[in-house]
Order: sequence, then C-alpha cells, then structure tokens
Amino acid sequence: MGHLIDRYRVGVRRACEVVRQSRSAWYYQPRENDDAPLLQRIEEIAAARVRYGFWRIFVLLRREGWRANHKRVYRLYCQAGLNLRRKRPRRRRAAADRLERTVLTAPNQVWSMDFVADALFDGRRFRALTVMDNFTKESLVIEVGQQLKSDDVVAVMERLRQQRDMPQRIQTDTAASSSRL
Repeated sequence: MGHLIDRYRVGVRRACEVVRQSRSAWYYQPRENDDAPLLQRIEEIAAARVRYGFWRIFVLLRREGWRANHKRVYRLYCQAGLNLRRKRPRRRRAAADRLERTVLTAPNQVWSMDFVADALFDGRRFRALTVMDNFTKESLVIEVGQQLKSDDVVAVMERLRQQRDMPQRIQTDTAASSSRL
C-alpha cells in the first residue's frame, strides 16, 4: 500500500479502498510483549507442582493476578516443553509384575489359557475355555458351556494331562478374564 501512496500520490483512505483493506490495519502498530516474566512464573509453578497441567497452571496465574489469556499461557507452556509431560499409563504398573517372555524352542513349553464369552442370537450367553500351545499356535482344547466353573477347568486340564505332556508353564490372564465376564 505504501507503493500506491508514493507512486500515484493518493491518500491513505483512497489506497485502502483500492486494496480493500481497513485503515485501522494500515495504522496498526504492534506492541512488543515481554513474555519472559510470565514464562519464568509458569516454569516455577510447573517445577513446584509437577502433576499440574496447563489448565491448573493457568488458573493459578489468574489467581495471582496475571492478565494473560489461555492461548498465550498455552503457547508459553508448550514453548517451555512442559506439554511433553504425560501421565504414566496404569497398564505399566501391571507390566512390572510380569515374567520375562521366554524364547520358545519346542512344543509344550508354555500354554496359554483364557476364557471367551459371547451371546447366541436369542440372547443366551455362553463361555468358552481355550487352551493353546504358544510354540505351535495349536488350540489344544476349547470347552464350551453356559457356566464354566473351576471344576470344569480342572477336568479339562486332567484330560489334557492324559493326552499329552504337561507344559513347563501355563499363562493365564486372570485379571482380564474376571473383569470381562
């Protein structure tokens, strides 16, 4: 726009009309924001209160009297690298108790045992006990019934013991099985 004003000797009003720009945009002078004190305070709060996220820090800043909107605080929060902090998933706590995964070299080293549930077309539910050899991926037995009790599991394992060698280890996912069914 400065080119129009200088070259064609027109006023600011006429030049703004030609390029369809508001005069306030032409006269606008950006203000320099000094974000250093606010950024320092955000980092101090984050260091003192490690579990606080962006919104809690924003609320604390407002209570302290800082006049910054949430977009500015979030930009500084991300700029400081604080957005990279994540909550630790709960599953890792359970994973800490797990055994190391062994390298399988032959059948009957490790079997997996699990319950599966589904429903028939008429709404009746049924359960299935599945036992699988982890090395061969062979399904050793699938016991199906509307109610499978501990006696049924023992009977299935006894039948398997008579048919083949028992494994060194049997894996189960008891927490997931009991919560699903």
